[in-house]
Amino acid sequence: MEVLELARWQFGITTVYHFLMVPLTIGLAVLVAGMQTAWVRTGDERYLRMTKFWGKLLLVNFAMGVVTGIVQEFQFGMNWSEYSRFVGDVFGAPLAMEGLVAFFVESVFLGLWIFGWDRLPKRVHLACAWAFSLATVVSAYFILAANSWMQHPVGAEFVDGKPTMNSIWAVLTNNTALAAIPHTVAGCFAVAAAFVVGIAAWRLWRKRGEHDEHRAVWRSSVKLGAWTGVVAFVVLVVSGDFQGKLMFQQQPMKMAAAEALCETEQPASFSIIAVGDVADADCESVKTFNVPALLSFLAEGDFSSEVKGVQDLVGEYQDKYGSHYPDDPALGELAGKPVDYVPNLPVTYWGFRIMIGFGALSTLIGVATLWLTRGGRIPGGRWFPRMALGSIALPYIANSAGWIFTEMGRQPFVVVPNPDPSGVDGVWMYTAMAVSRVSEGEVWLSLVSLTLLYVVLGVVEVFLMAKYVRGGIESVMPAKVASRLGAGSDGDQEGPGHGSGDGPSGGVSGGRSAARDDTEDDEPLSFAY
Repeated sequence: MEVLELARWQFGITTVYHFLMVPLTIGLAVLVAGMQTAWVRTGDERYLRMTKFWGKLLLVNFAMGVVTGIVQEFQFGMNWSEYSRFVGDVFGAPLAMEGLVAFFVESVFLGLWIFGWDRLPKRVHLACAWAFSLATVVSAYFILAANSWMQHPVGAEFVDGKPTMNSIWAVLTNNTALAAIPHTVAGCFAVAAAFVVGIAAWRLWRKRGEHDEHRAVWRSSVKLGAWTGVVAFVVLVVSGDFQGKLMFQQQPMKMAAAEALCETEQPASFSIIAVGDVADADCESVKTFNVPALLSFLAEGDFSSEVKGVQDLVGEYQDKYGSHYPDDPALGELAGKPVDYVPNLPVTYWGFRIMIGFGALSTLIGVATLWLTRGGRIPGGRWFPRMALGSIALPYIANSAGWIFTEMGRQPFVVVPNPDPSGVDGVWMYTAMAVSRVSEGEVWLSLVSLTLLYVVLGVVEVFLMAKYVRGGIESVMPAKVASRLGAGSDGDQEGPGHGSGDGPSGGVSGGRSAARDDTEDDEPLSFAY
């Protein structure tokens, strides 16, 4: 394999792996802050238990996200130094902002939240939870602003062969970024929703035949997760439609590749599924099941709009940006060769459909779980916990497929040209010209090393997650609280102000009003992790 392909594989593997942690951290952080808000406002100990349980899983995931995320910025210097030199004046600003938010705001307030349970006033401690959770969203915004500049360069001018930023405001308010942030954050909530629904439903099923004093926690979690998933899916649909219209304007080849649309159509049909090999740009052997004129509407809001196909767009791209790579020895085998402007059609076509299909299926399973557990019902078959736990993977797959489609659909560019006549003239870069001048052996070494390291980290995270999920509430509520509140429970009380016990092994034991838990005695209760 060439250095270019190896570098792309390495960046793809490490980035997709890291992004498995990111959406759960963002979505679950906000949900945990909401749970703690409910506890502070109502005094209902059910919400405290929810906060502690889901908060523990959040911390495990956040720690792993930090470890895997550190590699991402080093990658630019390792395998993409030419790219770094080209875009550094623009790309560095949002990345620096993200670093400041991530390492100062997130880390400071997360630390205060972790260690401040029995040291800070309730509302101050709650404010720390919200500061941390909202900082994760702001941090994501700066990353998306940087990525969106690669998709649609603005706020810069071409000086001495390099783009130079002339407006940070234009970079941060790039319409591509403004469309990406609600879509990405909604995807994060979809991941968190499926995670909460899947685990809570499994816990309900596991204790179905016996008294479980924490049943109210799991029922409330299922409801919260399911409704969050529904709202997230609605936002995904609306923001995705807006993104599609921007894609039609800014990256028409990506739009054509998403549909494996080889010939220009007016009106253009939306392909539900294809039968045959979509790898060839002539599409002669492909049969599709279509919705007439829907692609035209998705592209421009008009059922009669023309959507250009891959073959026609290739000629336009060759006229604008050249038909051959520069005759530069640094490009290796690609030097002087024709530029292939067609993205990998199977990846873009099926990636687009996996993103939509798996996202919708995850939402349906969440709603089905909510219905199946209504009124105290818990299905007895083993299919139920398998469905619930299996559904956790669906939004992860949808998110990953969406990002793979977004990044591979813009090939062969690492910085896509801005087609707007008033846009930045000359700011674009081929991916082949962005790679570092390193040997294949060096890239193989880092690729294998990082992949093996990430496998080990993945095993560690799954082990820790499984440990705390199996342990339930008892594994996260401190023993000191159990001894202060007293052992035993007189029922599965779900109303405000009614705590439920975890048993003598550690956790919260009920029988007393939660409203009195931290006010009845002079010594404060310890809720530290």
